[in-house]
Amino acid sequence: MNETGIPDDPLLLGIDTGGTYTDAVLFCERSGVVAKAKALTTRHDLAEGIAGAVDAVLARASAPARRIGLVSMSTTLATNALVEGQGGRVALVMIGFSETDLTQAGLRNALRSDPVLFLPGGHDVHGNETPLEMERLEAEIAALAQDVTAFAVCAYFAVRNPAHEIAVRDFIRARTDLPVTMSHELSAQLGGPRRALTTLLNARLIALIDRLVLASERFLEKRDIRAPLMVVRGDGALVSAEFARSRPIETILSGPAASLVGARYLTGLDRAIVSDIGGTTTDIAVLENGQPRIDPQGASVGGHRTMVEAVAMRTFGLGGDSEVTTEEGGLSGRIVLGPRRLVPLSLAAHLHGGQIVEALQKQETRPVPSRLNGRFACLSGMPARHATGLSQSEVALYARLGPEPVALDALILSSAQLAPLDRLVARGLVSLIGFTPSDAAHVLGRQTGWDAEAARLGAALFARRRDGAGQQLATDAEAFCERVMARLARRSAEAVLETALCEDGLDGAALAGHELMRRALDGEQSVTRFRVSLDRPLIGLGASAPLHYAGLGALLRGDCVLPEDADVANAIGAVVGRVGVRSEAHIGQPREGVYRVQVAEELRDFADEEEALAFAESVLMRDLHDRARQAGADQAELHVTRDIRAVDVDGSRRFLEARVVAQASGRPRMTLNHD
Repeated sequence: MNETGIPDDPLLLGIDTGGTYTDAVLFCERSGVVAKAKALTTRHDLAEGIAGAVDAVLARASAPARRIGLVSMSTTLATNALVEGQGGRVALVMIGFSETDLTQAGLRNALRSDPVLFLPGGHDVHGNETPLEMERLEAEIAALAQDVTAFAVCAYFAVRNPAHEIAVRDFIRARTDLPVTMSHELSAQLGGPRRALTTLLNARLIALIDRLVLASERFLEKRDIRAPLMVVRGDGALVSAEFARSRPIETILSGPAASLVGARYLTGLDRAIVSDIGGTTTDIAVLENGQPRIDPQGASVGGHRTMVEAVAMRTFGLGGDSEVTTEEGGLSGRIVLGPRRLVPLSLAAHLHGGQIVEALQKQETRPVPSRLNGRFACLSGMPARHATGLSQSEVALYARLGPEPVALDALILSSAQLAPLDRLVARGLVSLIGFTPSDAAHVLGRQTGWDAEAARLGAALFARRRDGAGQQLATDAEAFCERVMARLARRSAEAVLETALCEDGLDGAALAGHELMRRALDGEQSVTRFRVSLDRPLIGLGASAPLHYAGLGALLRGDCVLPEDADVANAIGAVVGRVGVRSEAHIGQPREGVYRVQVAEELRDFADEEEALAFAESVLMRDLHDRARQAGADQAELHVTRDIRAVDVDGSRRFLEARVVAQASGRPRMTLNHD
């Protein structure tokens, strides 16, 4: 024990970079949480928000930076980007596929207007080649390099033979300095279109996660913190920052996965539903026997079903900073929340001074409210080099914006400009400012810290709007804010129920909104009474959980646990986890008596089944040992399993195929910087 009262053990620094706040926690394995702090996430320069949170937590603990032996980070940035449809412009190169394959797995919708090239080539299920032709890529590579931020490469049956993906990657790297993602690196599963989707999303997220890692490394270097930097993956395991940089898609659900680990640590509960509400999303999962379930179908985020192994979690575009709108065409003026995140009016006014309030005051004096009232836009801080492939109308709108907010009623000169603005927001180039539940909480005095007057003016503008029956949405700003807060609590209850119903194998999305479920939640008294409840406690996490989940237990007729330090559960989960990596090999039989092994980037034939399996295991063990070291594990434990498929034909065993899976796990390496 030193003079500060903190044990002399190395301190672990956990960081969670969310859409609104960056959290930091100092943790000691012997005594638990030492100190915690928050700072606003600064999207224009993520290092500022990280520095603000970490400097504050070090000051509160009176601990020198040299005491830190490990830095571990979780983030919701990748999850938020997919939920909001954001990310860089990517060129997708599909080898051996055709245009019709874009209709599968939601690939065409995910592509949006990004370019796609179809090249002849690919392999069959046994790894046999169709010749690769790259003439079209050779002709277009120079133009593409100026139009995109990354490349995604997916070849037909690349999981059986990755040679063509490697050839295209090498070709692109020799002619550009842009990152290239190959599909076989991300998944060993069959299903080309979904693997292409996963590869596309990975490439789209590279710039985002790269900025986060670079910002973190820059900050740690300035503070002379020489500890290893780890990142939480979507399955809750830790990997090195360099490892995460090349596979950013694996960080989707990073924050939610860390929150599950943190929830288990904070409550000690083995059976629970965990709901983590942030600024952009609500992430809900089920704990069973103290462990989150891994989704065998792959993580589903923002409507995209990927091939990424991650916790079985449902992510909803519902948070404190969710966009508040009203239902189009409805008579009642029902409030709709999300899925898009806005910068709250109260926060924008807090950051940018009086110009937001002045503009809102002018809008309030106008006799007829406009749907553009209470809305502003500004550049997000994304580097200008990412503003590639813009249309003429998008370029014109982008050029009129800067770091300071501009009122939409001054920016948008015609309704035709709304679509280009939405596309700029979707690309992550522009931030929208508007009314959110966080603003409603400021008006009602349930949340403080930002500009409550800006929030009140925004609520007043909303309250003046009229529903389909011609009635005002609310009598005043306070009444409108009460409606918003009630709607958020109700939507949170529906999201929890949807998740629970899906866990029971039912169509949760349809049932959660059913009239009978509405009656059960509302507690309506009638001839037939309906009740709904959970079989386990609900753990509420997130800084705003005490605010938004205060009445959730009553709605769901069960216990709602709001643990101490719930506001930094993600950061805690980031430092108490373990490093984990896995590799997989496939053994097929292209013809009788031949056992073809595809492992790592090797393809080899054997005449004996056991020799083929032994070779696959030896390569996997070697590959996994290297990957575990690269991922930051200290003395990793390795485990190998065989899954052999064979049938009995007329009393004789016939081999079909086999999978060999190797897994490694261990605590991350720590570096001590004591003088």
